Amino acid sequence: MSDRIDPELYAEHVLSCVEQVPRGRVTTYGAIAEVVGAHLGGGGPRQVGSIMASYGGPVPWWRVVRADGSLPASHHDEARQAYLEEGTPLRPSGSVDIRKAFWRPPEIG
Repeated sequence: MSDRIDPELYAEHVLSCVEQVPRGRVTTYGAIAEVVGAHLGGGGPRQVGSIMASYGGPVPWWRVVRADGSLPASHHDEARQAYLEEGTPLRPSGSVDIRKAFWRPPEIG
């Protein structure tokens, strides 16, 4: 992340994006990084992942997945239960069907 970006502001914007993801839909670390980065001038998917690992507990973290629709193995069981409850489209492999479930975060004004 660029030295000129306030890390607390970046984290606030990332978590705000995650809170907006509708039930049964997902977004990606990259999509969030794109929207937040366009507004604040930097950051990337790894920074989003780091913020989610540190501060993502209170937000619907299971709605943020890798570009291929998968989650880290340590999150799989809890996330799968949330996907089933929310009706999130899944592939036979158990990962999210990203083509059916993807939600693009809106631009930050």
